[in-house]
Amino acid sequence: MMNAIWLVMVVGAVVCGAFTGRLKDVTLAVTESASSAVMLAIGLVGVMALFLGLMQAVRDAGLLRDLARLIRPVMRRLFPDVPADHPAMSMMVLNMAANMLGLGNVATPFGLKAMTELDKLNPRPGVATNAMVLFLAINTSGVAVLPTGMIGMRASLGSTEPGSILLTTLIATATSTTIAIISALLLARFWPVPQGIVVTHEAPQATIETPDALAVAALPELEPWKRALLWCAVLLVFVGFGTAFWQTAQGDGGVDAARHAVFAEWPLLGVVVGLALFAALRGVKVYDAVVVGAKEGFEVAFRIIPYLVAILVAVGMLRASGAIDLMVAALSPLTSLIGMPSEVLPMVFLRPLSGSGSFAVAGEIMKAHGPDSIIGQIVSTMQGSTETTFYVLALYLGSVQVRAARHAVLVCLLADATGMIMSVLACRWLL
Repeated sequence: MMNAIWLVMVVGAVVCGAFTGRLKDVTLAVTESASSAVMLAIGLVGVMALFLGLMQAVRDAGLLRDLARLIRPVMRRLFPDVPADHPAMSMMVLNMAANMLGLGNVATPFGLKAMTELDKLNPRPGVATNAMVLFLAINTSGVAVLPTGMIGMRASLGSTEPGSILLTTLIATATSTTIAIISALLLARFWPVPQGIVVTHEAPQATIETPDALAVAALPELEPWKRALLWCAVLLVFVGFGTAFWQTAQGDGGVDAARHAVFAEWPLLGVVVGLALFAALRGVKVYDAVVVGAKEGFEVAFRIIPYLVAILVAVGMLRASGAIDLMVAALSPLTSLIGMPSEVLPMVFLRPLSGSGSFAVAGEIMKAHGPDSIIGQIVSTMQGSTETTFYVLALYLGSVQVRAARHAVLVCLLADATGMIMSVLACRWLL
């Protein structure tokens, strides 16, 4: 699918450039976009290393385990067909907890293992069960508490408020997850298991190795004076933010300026300090853990360079040819009905198909309009609050050889559409 999309973009840019007389601009865009893609990836290295380092610290502190314990009671109500002590339940809980923390590399093995265990409860292998569909719906619309990738992208593009999307992302993902759950439960009643399915395989029994996220290494007990100092630091942080809010509210901007600071300027600081203090209070050597986790940040940043080059070249060619301007002009009357700038439409179409592609498109849009513009805020929230739906469906359903997905695709696309719309509304309301 992505191959066809990329080819259409490149060919369309050449054809449009020929008709608009911009072939020279299209030619220049090829080399300029390729160079800017590499520079963009290099700019991501530092921020990605920082955030993945902090996530390593809170993982060592047992935050993933704590989240899993909080989610488990809700899961028992959502999945009544899955026994509470079944391995599928544990794997689903860990998958969602990891996704909430932005630990995609950890979440995927848990998700694959969960599908394997759910298939063992499947009376008709090859057909998606209600539990499978609901798990996929929640997975593709999972609440993202820390959209670290987009924060890093925004910072690398010169944003003065890279963490401003934390709250808008949370609102968009919470809403899309709610719609995903409701639609999955409702449509299950009207989308029965198809008859006549011929089973040509046995339920997979292979064991998928997953990291033991619940196992937390024994941490040294903090000395009383160290714990007291850390709690004093926590208190000082709250006092500091309160003082800053009061001082901002007394300025020329008044309460509106203080509210903007709370939602747009300070969330990133709160996350960094909060995660560091949480890990420290649990006895984690934060500096050492951050150094270990930061190594993965370098690997991730450089791993996406080929994808960035490919998609940014295609998008740059389209922009230089005038094709995007024509599309914006044609669709702006429709998108304006919900306040969605038509410039973000490429993001809307590409996000469910390719995570790396949409990430690169978001960067291209923010480069053109600015990461702190309303357009930049919306595409950042869209990227952080939605998932690569078709990739997840193909990966998870394919892992258990499910051919009849039933209502899974429709439910996931409804969740995607909700996330996109709420991204626009949340940014309009808060930013």
